[in-house]
Amino acid sequence: MSPAPTRTVRPVAVVSFAQSKSVRREDHRNEVEMLMPVVTEVFSSIGVTKNDMGFVCSGSTDYLVGAPFSFVSALDAVGVWPPMRESHVEMDGAWALYEAWTLLQEGEIDTALVYCFGRSSPSDLQRILALQLDPYYMAPMWPDPVALAALQAQALIDAGKATERDFAAVAARSRRDALGNPNAQVAKDQGPDELLGDDYVVAPLRRHALPPVTDGAAAIVLAAGARAEALRERPAWITGIDHRIETHALGARDLTTSSSTRAAAEGAGLFGTSGGASVAVDVAELHTPFASQEIIVRDALRLADSVAVNPSGGALAANALMVAGLVRIGEAAARIMDGSASRAVAHATSGPCLQQNLVCALAAEPPAAGGGA
Repeated sequence: MSPAPTRTVRPVAVVSFAQSKSVRREDHRNEVEMLMPVVTEVFSSIGVTKNDMGFVCSGSTDYLVGAPFSFVSALDAVGVWPPMRESHVEMDGAWALYEAWTLLQEGEIDTALVYCFGRSSPSDLQRILALQLDPYYMAPMWPDPVALAALQAQALIDAGKATERDFAAVAARSRRDALGNPNAQVAKDQGPDELLGDDYVVAPLRRHALPPVTDGAAAIVLAAGARAEALRERPAWITGIDHRIETHALGARDLTTSSSTRAAAEGAGLFGTSGGASVAVDVAELHTPFASQEIIVRDALRLADSVAVNPSGGALAANALMVAGLVRIGEAAARIMDGSASRAVAHATSGPCLQQNLVCALAAEPPAAGGGA
């Protein structure tokens, strides 16, 4: 039997990242006005314009905006003339980046703009997010995302994998790290014991273990091969990227683990060819909106204790829906581009209780020729 053909991956890198300041309520700007300075910054930092982009892909959801085809009007922030190659995913911007990366693999284009936006403040998130649940058995009961996350957190406690103090420790570290992030929404120096004095929202989750309601936007420019090296002295090369999904039925899966995160990490090459311990990384930016979920994702990725997890503060410091996942990739890439890290991993999630997960591995060196992703 002849060996399976080797799949060659075209080197693609993050060469620019920009985001808006995360706020509780964006009262004075609409989505286009939020995006315009972000798009301007992501282009100006590398000296390009929209006309230099071979492809544009956005991530958002009409449910937050309350209007159909809201992504069409958002294109005004980029400029729609002359015509351009454009696409949209009704998902977090991390999945828009995956689409752009895939198109770059075909070799027809060398650059792509990825952007996303989300204003959670005008919406009833409890009802909106219930609509993504199973329409026959779950959605008619209108369980909100906090209640579902609390079920997951309680399952962790019952399995002996975590305690309420562990949740508080995650939140305390995230808020403290966010003090160094000018774009964070929630930043404070508090210890776990102080946070354990918070009231329960839904037991066992207290206020500190929940993400803030956030409005925000973000953008990334991807470039391939020599074009990436021409635009950025130290690009953040995507060495692997993959995403997986688990069953819609919450009762049919173990909520204390994340098999889809593990599978996505394997697909992204995070465990190397041996499939054992995780490839050494300096930084991990994990999209874990609830403190309890960081424990699950960290275990799924087999991260060493020495890895800096969410040095930006993560989703506990700012969690704009449709944006926070792309921000994790941008924050991880930024640390490679500024020289503070050599290898990083970024994670994005969507759906209840970590249903859908994307893993992106990044490095200061491009992937080896003939490697897979």
